[in-house]
Amino acid sequence: MPSGQTHDRITLWTLPLVTGISLGVTRSSDLTLIVSSGFLFSGLMLSPDLDLYSRPFKRWGWLRWIWIPYQKVMRHRSLFSHGLIIGTTLRVLYLAVWIIGLGVLGLAVVQVFREVRWNWQEFGQDAERSILQYQAQWLALFVGLELGAMSHTLSDQLGSGYKRFKRQGWQGILRKKRSRRTTRKSSQPAVKKRTPKTKKDKG
Repeated sequence: MPSGQTHDRITLWTLPLVTGISLGVTRSSDLTLIVSSGFLFSGLMLSPDLDLYSRPFKRWGWLRWIWIPYQKVMRHRSLFSHGLIIGTTLRVLYLAVWIIGLGVLGLAVVQVFREVRWNWQEFGQDAERSILQYQAQWLALFVGLELGAMSHTLSDQLGSGYKRFKRQGWQGILRKKRSRRTTRKSSQPAVKKRTPKTKKDKG
């Protein structure tokens, strides 16, 4: 499995490639900037390795405590942290809950101490309107975040596969696959062959 420094290098080295492909697909400098920013943020800050004490976790500084409950729940390299799409979706939703919760708490404190009244219904409508108005931008951001997480997961799998190949070689890998097949076959219940019943002769 690659180290945190190797993951950072992979993110920085592949950033120009992601930028070039995004510009070719979208033909928009704004969307390309959003995709590239999401890719960089995902690789360095919103990495799948937030499920353990890692470089991305340390980069959150004094805000790193918000990821401690996430680490308690997530098992390292599980489907819900390193899985494609589902891992990014859960991290985005988890971070969004914290942002919304802290934002609402901050507005409530300001309302209490400065006697400012917020129209919460209007605030919610404005947020919903902005989400619907900038659908392409939100989609571009999610694509960038997913690409950053995808590069991390794929590099993990390639690194693990290379180490396994270096340790066992082709013969060891093929032998392991054969043993798995034999185990599966042996675990299946044996089907008893039914012998055809013959009628007994009378007399």
